[in-house]
Amino acid sequence: MELRLDDTGFGGIHIYQNPQEFCYGVDAVLLADFASGSPAARREKSRIIDLGTGTGIVPLILSHKTKAGKIYGVEVQEASWQLAEKNREYNNLTDRLEFIKSDIKKLDEVHREGFDIVTSNPPYTAGNCGIESANRAKMIARHETTADLDDFIARAAWLLKDKGEFYMVHRPGRLIDICESCRKHRLEPKELRFVSGKPMEKPNILLVHCVKNGNRQLRLLEPLAVRNENGEYTEEICEIYEKNFGI
Repeated sequence: MELRLDDTGFGGIHIYQNPQEFCYGVDAVLLADFASGSPAARREKSRIIDLGTGTGIVPLILSHKTKAGKIYGVEVQEASWQLAEKNREYNNLTDRLEFIKSDIKKLDEVHREGFDIVTSNPPYTAGNCGIESANRAKMIARHETTADLDDFIARAAWLLKDKGEFYMVHRPGRLIDICESCRKHRLEPKELRFVSGKPMEKPNILLVHCVKNGNRQLRLLEPLAVRNENGEYTEEICEIYEKNFGI
């Protein structure tokens, strides 16, 4: 396994990745930034957990963007979990970050209702849809193989405290599935934001914010474009990346 060490651009945090397998993209950065806006993210006693963390990119960015005292990541794939552990050690975050190798459906009871914030960038493609990758690591990251959308949402509800917050990045085409599942598991959708490649283009990313046992009131946030019409990154994307252009 030939690894690549990348500078995330967030507070000197670096990440080891295997270019032959799944590497993080703008989705994970948008998710981490979205969750960092929670009031709970500004409290040192807050606990955050990321489901399907891969090599740990969301917890790594959240360690920079939030004051949360403890940030966990759950990953089922052995190789990705080992890289997450390597990234935790390389960035001297062993006291603040913890990575759990587990199927999300098999987490220990000790974690139940113990978190203020749950984040997730789950596989986007339903298990019986799409063209599966020949690379098993990429296939698990992209397709619902070990757990489906409802499993991720159910586990988020199981992990959250009352009035805890769930942040997820997904695809707009799964919006109805997402809202149905969230309501079923008492996670009330509070904010939606659509993200497109350029202004006025069809959105290809959806950001969702829910509150456990929250009241029924949904707010649509201003759409976000990654690039301007001239192909340059938008001002907001530059702010999210903290003016780092390594997208």
